[in-house]
Amino acid sequence: MTTTTRRRRLGWLLAALACAGVATALVLNAFRGNLVFFFSPTQVAAQEAPAGRAFRLGGLVETGSLRREGDGMTIRFIVTDTVRQVPVVYRGLLPDLFREGKGVVARGQLRDGVFQATEVLAKHDENYMPPEAAEALKQAAQTKARTPEATPR
Repeated sequence: MTTTTRRRRLGWLLAALACAGVATALVLNAFRGNLVFFFSPTQVAAQEAPAGRAFRLGGLVETGSLRREGDGMTIRFIVTDTVRQVPVVYRGLLPDLFREGKGVVARGQLRDGVFQATEVLAKHDENYMPPEAAEALKQAAQTKARTPEATPR
């Protein structure tokens, strides 16, 4: 085998490795850009949610908090995990199963203490709640039970 043949093969190998590296970097960058984490109102209040990035907020729609503004397409409501509350603003059509006191997951960003939702999802039957929301409510209840002001005197 001549030196030029080896160099040519080495060149092709290096080019293939470079292409694979670029493709991997592009896939990982796209994946990171579409990754949306879930946070409960307690986590949002503790400032664990990312600033300036989209995330999912889940919990229960607080009873009596639903308000329609203007043309009826802008909706304000409060999402709670029974410990903390986060005000939400959404412009669009709500799912048919959206109700006060029921589970909800909203996707959007937190701006000036108000969650600006771009998507709202409601549970689809009486027994279903997204696993993240159910776990967040369970943890909030445990935290509430451990705080001194939550215990009866």
